[in-house]
Amino acid sequence: MPLKAIIIDDERLARNELKKLLQEHPEIIVVEEAANADEGIEKIEAFNPDLIFLDIQMPGKTGFDLLAQLERTPKVVFTTAYDEYAFKAFEVNALDYLLKPIEPRRLGDAIHKVQVELEKEKLGINGATKGPLTDADQVFVKDGERCWFVKLSEVRLFESVGNYAKVFFGTNKPLVLKSLNALEERLDERIFFRANRKHIINVKWIEKIEPYFNGGLLVELKGGEKIEVSRRQTVKFKEMMSF
Repeated sequence: MPLKAIIIDDERLARNELKKLLQEHPEIIVVEEAANADEGIEKIEAFNPDLIFLDIQMPGKTGFDLLAQLERTPKVVFTTAYDEYAFKAFEVNALDYLLKPIEPRRLGDAIHKVQVELEKEKLGINGATKGPLTDADQVFVKDGERCWFVKLSEVRLFESVGNYAKVFFGTNKPLVLKSLNALEERLDERIFFRANRKHIINVKWIEKIEPYFNGGLLVELKGGEKIEVSRRQTVKFKEMMSF
């Protein structure tokens, strides 16, 4: 089945050029295009593409800002005329980046990478536009100048910091502008458990569970964090973990 793609670039000529190059790749169907980040977000939400070709430097919001506003991130190939952004694209471990003017051979390589990634994911859960975010979904996290694509399976903990949430993955703990309550509504409750007022834990990252005072529990995560499961949540937690 062909992959649905959206091209997001403020230059009409660049969009047309890429569309022309993509005619050589019948496995990709360009379903829409957008000239700025806000339009891009609208089109992504409406068409749920498998892949976006995304310009980084656009007037107003950048391509990175666009990604930070998405709930669920499709596969991304950056298109950019700026070399230093290419390095940044590597920092956010994008699938690939294409320097303008785009070479047909490099485009072919990028498309092949996308297909390989999607093939791997077929074995997991396929992200849909609706429904909770599972640990197979990928999100984009932007904290100041640093950006990451993160699979939710790699996130072991969310911690409330006012209107923000700290996201724990690897050695990173960036802040995202989302409250814990908003996250709880979107995350799959079979995997992400609200342990207490301040924490949501990924149960797949639990290393150790021990009794704690007041009838609560103390959970140790594989990252070393120790999180209290409040007495109120302990009953629910025991049911969920079937013990």
